[in-house]
Amino acid sequence: MTSFPAASLITLALFVFCLVTLAVGAVVAVFSSRLIRSVCGLAVCCIGLAGLYYFLQSPFLALMEILIYVGAVCVTIVFAVMLAEPDEPVRTEKSGSTLAWGGLALLTAAVIFAALVWLGINGKWSAPTKLEGDGSIAAIGQALLTRYSLAFEVISLALLVAILGALVIAKSGRAQPNFK
Repeated sequence: MTSFPAASLITLALFVFCLVTLAVGAVVAVFSSRLIRSVCGLAVCCIGLAGLYYFLQSPFLALMEILIYVGAVCVTIVFAVMLAEPDEPVRTEKSGSTLAWGGLALLTAAVIFAALVWLGINGKWSAPTKLEGDGSIAAIGQALLTRYSLAFEVISLALLVAILGALVIAKSGRAQPNFK
């Protein structure tokens, strides 16, 4: 059987598209001045990351990235922003202090990144002795319902409490307390 013509070129183009989606989403999330745009940038970044997970032969992890982070976390942040304040407050800090803190954060991130790269290159990494499973969806489902069933149930209870809390907050609305 012959392979599809230009299959490697298409794969490379899709990989670059996932990288660009990840980078553009991250830049929008970090540099946007409005919170709702930052959340949209986070969602786009998570979609690009899901594409990279798919390229790493982990479709279950890619699907969970989209379902949990884009579908749950980003939507929850949007609802929290919508319920918190009708308008964003005016920025009061000076741009000089913002640049100083941003530069410090960038320097700290660069030092951590360089340390992790050094550790990855120079570290004595041993190969895993035995694989726990093949990483398929069936193996993950079997592990969740047998070995990790307690953790699975605790997480489902935490999600139930979060949903009930959101319903209580949504029912009361944005009524401002009347202090006299």
